Amino acid sequence: MSVDSGLARPEPLCGTDTMMPVPVRILDARVENFNTHTFVVQLEDEQARKAYRWTPGQFNMLYVPGVGEAAISISSRPDEPDVIEHTIRMAGSVTRAIERTGKGGLLGLRGPFGRGWPIERLRGGDVVMVAGGIGLAPLKPMVYWLRRHRDRFRRVVLLFGCRSPDDRLYVDELEQWQADDVIDVLVTVDNATDGWIGPVGVVTNLLRRIRVNASQTTVMVCGPRVLNRVAAWSFLQLHVPPERVYLSLERNMNCGFGQCGHCQMGSKFVCKDGPVFAFSEIADFFASEEV
Repeated sequence: MSVDSGLARPEPLCGTDTMMPVPVRILDARVENFNTHTFVVQLEDEQARKAYRWTPGQFNMLYVPGVGEAAISISSRPDEPDVIEHTIRMAGSVTRAIERTGKGGLLGLRGPFGRGWPIERLRGGDVVMVAGGIGLAPLKPMVYWLRRHRDRFRRVVLLFGCRSPDDRLYVDELEQWQADDVIDVLVTVDNATDGWIGPVGVVTNLLRRIRVNASQTTVMVCGPRVLNRVAAWSFLQLHVPPERVYLSLERNMNCGFGQCGHCQMGSKFVCKDGPVFAFSEIADFFASEEV
């Protein structure tokens, strides 16, 4: 299993002509916060494990027998190719069934699906990543990729916001990223608790703390819908071109490859045309509440 570093999307391991998942074993389950866990899985078949390819920003469909499937972003480190990580918020029957399955249990996996972050379009410029809550999970592979290839870019910034210090994801890694100063990391919370000495407020407030050079900046945003909208408009107002503001969208998905229609937004299918879109691709319907 390895990472594809270009814009081309790797073919799903299961093939787009089938809904048949392949078995994966849960090797570990880590608690991130009160309702979010990270599951480390490995393909059971060694040949399938070697054939699996993915690119940061893609997702898998995870299947629990007798319960159903859910689309979950890949949150793996690109430099650890033997395992696949998924950070999951416990919010429905499938995700809670994954939690009950636990370490050592078997799940089904289909994927990877979708279009990831625009890695090859970042070279030589500034990169700003904006994540809210669970939205840090799809960006985590990009953080590691950018750190590993740091010499290819100018300034690299991660802005992360969540409700409270206890709601942070990847606490140890965040602290490591802040301490080693390979990239600039700013973390804010909506509600501070005792002992919190960092910024307080919504994540877009952190834009006041950085300088954005619109002519050379590419932006990647992932979070709740309201954050995606506010962040996109904020960067557009700073004159970052709409074709260089990228958003990862969330939508209910059943098939993963554009056949069922559940994830359609305007003329786009989030599972097939996204989940990562340039703002210029979705500007005509992105602000519509009913879409």
